[in-house]
Amino acid sequence: MAAAGSAGPEPMPSYAQLVQRGWGSALAAARGCADCGWGLARRGLAEHAHLAPPELLLLALGALGWTVLRSAATSRLFRPLAKRCRLQPRDAAKMPESAWKFLFYLGAWSYSTYLLFGTDYPFFHDPPSVFYDWKTGMAVPRDIAVAYLLQGSFYGHSIYATLYLDAWRKDSVVMLVHHVVTLVLIVSSYAFRYHKVGILVLFLHDISDVQLEFTKLNVYFKSRGGAHQRLHALAADLGCLSFCLSWFWFRLYWFPLKVLYATSYCSLRSVPDIPFYFFFNVLLLLLTLMNLYWFLYIVAFAAKVLTGQVRELKDVREYDTAEAPSPKPRKADPQVREPDRP
Repeated sequence: MAAAGSAGPEPMPSYAQLVQRGWGSALAAARGCADCGWGLARRGLAEHAHLAPPELLLLALGALGWTVLRSAATSRLFRPLAKRCRLQPRDAAKMPESAWKFLFYLGAWSYSTYLLFGTDYPFFHDPPSVFYDWKTGMAVPRDIAVAYLLQGSFYGHSIYATLYLDAWRKDSVVMLVHHVVTLVLIVSSYAFRYHKVGILVLFLHDISDVQLEFTKLNVYFKSRGGAHQRLHALAADLGCLSFCLSWFWFRLYWFPLKVLYATSYCSLRSVPDIPFYFFFNVLLLLLTLMNLYWFLYIVAFAAKVLTGQVRELKDVREYDTAEAPSPKPRKADPQVREPDRP
């Protein structure tokens, strides 16, 4: 296999090339596997997975830390801010959740952007390079390890938050599956030293969450003080538009053509016997299907706007409200809950 940078970045494929080459590689790998099954999986875990107990403990402590920090920020910052700005009661109840997520995803995405564009890592411009020089148990650079700890612990916290802190919404079950899949991908990609492609996955997903929570916050603030705030209303409309565009571009265009192409096709070219090939590609494909599932909500919302069924932007996906109660009802929960972020 050619070394990294020997012939420049490999051109990004088309969707047709992704399906043809990725499916062909998967079929060839399945046919050429003479010793597949649980025995191979157990040996693969023993030989290639490197995750020390202290690292798992640090991950659990980080998840607990996020939960405590969110509780403190909600009670000491977000709720007083909502009261000071005289938000409507329904908006004041939902604002702390969006503010918390906005701040985290903004910081996380900014850090991923720094790693991909402010350092010498070539992963974005040359996705196949994530598998160049891959070795079992290779050292994880400290800057990438920090990103993994922050993201992994946050998604551990998010599983708990979806069940007990966030308002229960129509897509909360899918959201819960998303958090579990993401956490499994983060932990297992770190253990198998697929951290390079992991940073690319996080970068391509977090930007949409930044824009969604930004839009929701402006929706909540546009009626503050009982008066219509034109600046917040404009920011909400622009945020909704940019969210829709970025969702398609980052999650349905760049993600499959950069990440799935690298993991399903280029990985086998660099490392012919790469461990847990099917496991990781199935999870990434599941993540793609969930992105497509939520994109249908976006398309439905756009259709309602274009046909005049939605006259005013009240929330990014206000058209599809859920009536299901929260697993742990709280006094601060709004009586009407809308589906939240993809």
